[in-house]
Amino acid sequence: MKITGGKITHITVKRGAPCGATWEAALRVVHMPAKEAIIRMGLETQFFCTADPAGWDPIYGKSPVHFAGDVHAAALKRAINNHSSKF
Repeated sequence: MKITGGKITHITVKRGAPCGATWEAALRVVHMPAKEAIIRMGLETQFFCTADPAGWDPIYGKSPVHFAGDVHAAALKRAINNHSSKF
């Protein structure tokens, strides 16, 4: 990941969802402010996710689509925090 002037300028996906949502979502958050991109990453992942949104998980109380969005947003947040701590 590269952040310049508070905006994401490059993302390399090392591991993503089998449906391909990770790569599509990552493309959509490039050039966004880093803090804004965290929320957007989760939403974009949900838009591109092919999991059945009707299949609610009884443990988490969320559909697979919502769970995927949360996981992707958390991963981006962690990457941004790791990037920021290097400087």
